[in-house]
Amino acid sequence: MGLSQALSTAMSGLRATQASLSLVSSNVANAETPGYVRKTLNQDTGTTGQFGSSVLITGVNRQLDEFLQTQLRTETSGAAYADVRSSFLSNLQGVYGNPDSTGTIEDAYNKFLTALQGLSTSPDSQSARIGVVNAAQSMAQQLNATSQGIQTLRANAEAGINDSVNTANNALQQIARLNVQLQANGGTQDASTAALLDQRDRYVTQLSQLMDIRTVTNSQNQVTVFTNSGVQLVGAQAATLSFNAQGTMTPNTQYNSDPTKSTVGTITITFPQGGTYDMVSTNSIRSGKIAAYLELRDNTLAKAQTQIDQFAASMSSALSDKTTAGAAATAGAQSGFDLDLSGLQSGNTIHVSYKDNTTGLTHNLSIIRVNDPSVLPLSNTATVDPNDEVLGVDFSGGMSSVLSQLNGALGGTGLQFSNPSGSTLRVLNDGAANKVNVTAASVTTTVSSLTSGDPQLPLFTDNGGLYTGAITANGSQSTGLAARISVNTALVGDPSRMVVYSTNPQTPAGDTTRANLVLNQLSSASFSYSPQTGLGTSGAPFTGTLLNFAKQFISQQGESATAAKQLADGQDVVLNTLQTKMDSTSGVNMDEEMAHLLSLQNAYSANARVMSSIKQMYDALLQLT
Repeated sequence: MGLSQALSTAMSGLRATQASLSLVSSNVANAETPGYVRKTLNQDTGTTGQFGSSVLITGVNRQLDEFLQTQLRTETSGAAYADVRSSFLSNLQGVYGNPDSTGTIEDAYNKFLTALQGLSTSPDSQSARIGVVNAAQSMAQQLNATSQGIQTLRANAEAGINDSVNTANNALQQIARLNVQLQANGGTQDASTAALLDQRDRYVTQLSQLMDIRTVTNSQNQVTVFTNSGVQLVGAQAATLSFNAQGTMTPNTQYNSDPTKSTVGTITITFPQGGTYDMVSTNSIRSGKIAAYLELRDNTLAKAQTQIDQFAASMSSALSDKTTAGAAATAGAQSGFDLDLSGLQSGNTIHVSYKDNTTGLTHNLSIIRVNDPSVLPLSNTATVDPNDEVLGVDFSGGMSSVLSQLNGALGGTGLQFSNPSGSTLRVLNDGAANKVNVTAASVTTTVSSLTSGDPQLPLFTDNGGLYTGAITANGSQSTGLAARISVNTALVGDPSRMVVYSTNPQTPAGDTTRANLVLNQLSSASFSYSPQTGLGTSGAPFTGTLLNFAKQFISQQGESATAAKQLADGQDVVLNTLQTKMDSTSGVNMDEEMAHLLSLQNAYSANARVMSSIKQMYDALLQLT
């Protein structure tokens, strides 16, 4: 090897050492930069003939474990999902309050029962009457406040979706921009390319916090990002997400896969080459913050609202519903019952039990009055009883229309309906044909007056109106009732009506009939509750007193909050463990960098010494000539 070749080799060594020193300084400077991946120099031996003649710099290497990176992004989505749910469920538990504290549904209800017990003991006491009305108002206000708290959380979830969509769009645009820059680099592995890859990875990781994703990288260092459900989010161009936020959130603003019926915002993706896709109805986002916000807004918090609405509805109906058995009726060989429908209102029910003599089966039929034909036919879920056969009948066309609907729907069973006079509905069997026997019939109506002569009373109202459980095109009247429930203003003006239920004849001041009925209904009577509350099933609905129902769903919420916190803590442990592993393999270790720096310093000195020695040799040669 000649001196010229030796000098060239030493100079290449210096260049390689300088490049490595530059990377070490960059590593040290970015030790605390989020998402920075440690860089090293790719070097190869240059040869001339059979001898190594130089060191070649072939690129910059990122010390990245791609498998670990994929795992980290998956757990990032899961941890973000779990953290959001845990935070919201903890806040929901705050809305319900601790069971043993004041200012809760359970506390208000117990105070209401205590006031009723006082009235039952001293019905002629004016203070006892006023105490019941005040306790009822506190109960209604507690339900109002709980509903407001739930809807505030739903509004926060809606806002969270909106913010997340904006963040996602920015990340997608940045990934597309960096993809274009990386493509322009032609797949080279230099320092600028490594820096661009770091930037892009940060945006991909940011996106993974918002939704579950997977990535595919090509030979030009371009990455294509998909959701785990297969929707492409970004490649050379970015898709755009849009969210049509609906503003104020109320119990009646609910998600529906039918866009014409949905009253909350949905996420739509618009692809670069045209075309759109609903990301919510297709369940395209299954993890990350966005999935958590959607689940909370449309399921978890909506179910919490259903629970308190069911409580409010059951409490109202327990005091105002009156069931009247039908009077026996005959017509020749036919027998059955006459039912007085004069008090029947939208949402009220006619109950008919009949035995099919062919099969020996007994059928329980619930005929529900509706005034809006657009809601027909009703499903069997319109009542809680799993054994009910539900038939909705439109009463807006008068009794003749009612008879036509009933006989048309039930004529095949052998039942026959008629209207002998006024508002009387007669239901009879088929007489000599003996196909069916009517075994029982009754009507459940909502008492509308405080002095109807019946102990039942509309103590609670729906924003001042009567609560009857009506079903309209806008849904069930029970939806959002907890937000609207209030004490009957006529009762607030005259608390004596807590005892006096008849003015002709006048109810005695010391009569306990009404007080005892109200106390019994609210403390001892058992009711069945809709499986939509999350308790029980359609085949076996949860049954119990109102207080038991309240304790059950409040307890369930507490358990859910605890489970969510445990899941979030577990996810955070997994995420932190993976992040630690990632930092150890891809992050900057200052001790290692300093050790490498010393090694490079020695290498630089050695190469410089070689060059100095070669210079001395050249000088000596020149002196000889």
